[in-house]
Amino acid sequence: MGRIDLRYADQTGFNLLPNVPYGYIRVGQQRGISSQKSGTLNIFGLLNLRGDLTSYQTAGYVNSQTVIGWLDDFAAGVKQPTVIVLDNAPWHRSKLVEGKMAEWQARGVYLFYLPTYCPHLNLIETLCRKMKHEWLRPKDFENKEALHMRINHILEKYGGSEFSINFSIK
Repeated sequence: MGRIDLRYADQTGFNLLPNVPYGYIRVGQQRGISSQKSGTLNIFGLLNLRGDLTSYQTAGYVNSQTVIGWLDDFAAGVKQPTVIVLDNAPWHRSKLVEGKMAEWQARGVYLFYLPTYCPHLNLIETLCRKMKHEWLRPKDFENKEALHMRINHILEKYGGSEFSINFSIK
């Protein structure tokens, strides 16, 4: 019996509104982090448990057409049956996406939708969280170029010694 490539997929947006859950400074000191709602970069990733990551990006809005383009590109390169786990975002479940499912299935790519309100079952959410809360540094929010450069660095180096996640079950 053959094996499948199980991919967890989702998109997330990054912009110059830093997410700083906490910080420490000396008593009496103040620190500021500039914040502006610009520089958006939307990332769509497909991650498997081996750590193989395929990612796409756009500075524009994500909609069904964008997702279809990314999934078409991904499906063109699959070498074995592949199941893509998705949440229920409207651009994942649209009639346009449903209209492409037969074509993708002919290429060996199948979409599997998670139950509603179950983001914890989509492992790529962990990657998005780690990127936003651990791997982005305050200096990465200085300008759009610095932010995009760091995001691309993380995506290029993911799976190596610098950026990785161990999804093993203990």
